[in-house]
Amino acid sequence: MTAATDDTGLFADLLVRAGLDPGPAPSFTPLTGGLSHRVLRVDGAAGRCILRILDPGVSAAGLGVPGRQEIANTAAAARSGVGPRVLGALDEPAVLVLEFVEGRTLEARDIADPGTLVRIAAACRRLHARTPRFGNGFDIFRKAEELLGRCLRHGLPVPPDYPVRLADLDRIEAALAAAALPPVPCHNDLLPANFIDDGRRVRIVDYQLSGMNDPAFELGDIAAEAQLAPDAVEALTAAYFGAESSPRHTARVRLNRIASDFAWTLWFSVHHGLLADTAATPAFDYGAEAADKWARAVHALDAADFGRLLDRAAGRNAPPAGPAGARPTAP
Repeated sequence: MTAATDDTGLFADLLVRAGLDPGPAPSFTPLTGGLSHRVLRVDGAAGRCILRILDPGVSAAGLGVPGRQEIANTAAAARSGVGPRVLGALDEPAVLVLEFVEGRTLEARDIADPGTLVRIAAACRRLHARTPRFGNGFDIFRKAEELLGRCLRHGLPVPPDYPVRLADLDRIEAALAAAALPPVPCHNDLLPANFIDDGRRVRIVDYQLSGMNDPAFELGDIAAEAQLAPDAVEALTAAYFGAESSPRHTARVRLNRIASDFAWTLWFSVHHGLLADTAATPAFDYGAEAADKWARAVHALDAADFGRLLDRAAGRNAPPAGPAGARPTAP
């Protein structure tokens, strides 16, 4: 599908302002799958690229970093070779023109493949090790508090037991803080569609929620979004941490997986409640996604091994572990 003629002029103007020549007859094809910003494939005089128009309402609602920060972080991630190259950008309106990454967009079933897990871990290590430090931080626990506050202020849906379960989230935060890993530049939203296999390596796109964070959250979020089985979570953890990998690392990843499902439950409530009129994918079932995430979080919190995970992650009565984890070395 090609964008409407009226919008074509706007898109071409944005490309020119960002320093690119769209040529006499560029085509703009909307890309589906994302929920927040307007993303188009551009075919023009200079070849193919991506035009990403950032909706300021997304960051205003707490659902992403500010536009200028996303632009800066995307450019930094490109220096690792994992993120797409930035071909041009505008601060106002916030716009990114990006390299079009040729390849296959991954799906949840791809993530669980043992060979693909190893390549994803390598992509994450490279991103974390070779990306210059981001200028902002990201904390999933503060994000959960922020989203809950926003839901309560605007009368948006919240699971009835969500406030009571915050005590469990506090226990996870305390356990992770007891043996914290050094923060690294993280993507923080690694659903399968943000991985593209270009045939040589796995690339990572869409830095809407990027910031300095615990690398174990990156892995836990991958596990949550792809709904990985326990053995796949262990394999992903081992592939990322290598010789330093230990049961403590696996426990950290599993706890971060719970935190991901816990916090992102309300991301969907806020998005649907505050941005329904501008959503990139209006037909998406936000309520069902929120309910699924919350059900998975509660199931994990009520599991018999939850207490053992807390102890192991905090280093209490856990098997001997390797070093707490230095900044990863890129493959």
